[in-house]
Amino acid sequence: MNTVLLIVHLFVTLMLIGVVLIQRSEGGGLGIGSSQGMGSFMGGRGTANLLTRTTAILGAIFFALSMVLAILNKGGGQTHSILESMPAAPASAPASAPSSSPASIPAGAPATPAPVAPAAPAGPSAPTN
Repeated sequence: MNTVLLIVHLFVTLMLIGVVLIQRSEGGGLGIGSSQGMGSFMGGRGTANLLTRTTAILGAIFFALSMVLAILNKGGGQTHSILESMPAAPASAPASAPSSSPASIPAGAPATPAPVAPAAPAGPSAPTN
């Protein structure tokens, strides 16, 4: 339901942007250079009325869809914080010695594995004086 409303909201938004960009600030709209001989529909005055009505209707639909989407998403589900969704830090596990199978030892390398450094402490340590 939310996805459908969001898609309709997107189309209404794009249509509203297009209708507003078509209009002129003087109210001429699509009838920029035409005289009144074409009739009132595509003349300066008729186009201005058509675009004004279209803008008002699309604006009302935009407002209504915004309110419906806000009401539907006002806390129906659980709210999640970004900090709560972060994965926990992995626990430090002791390092295992590499296997000494003949397939994993490159030619010319010593057969004994190198010593492994001790694991770092789990947390910061404070000096005790």
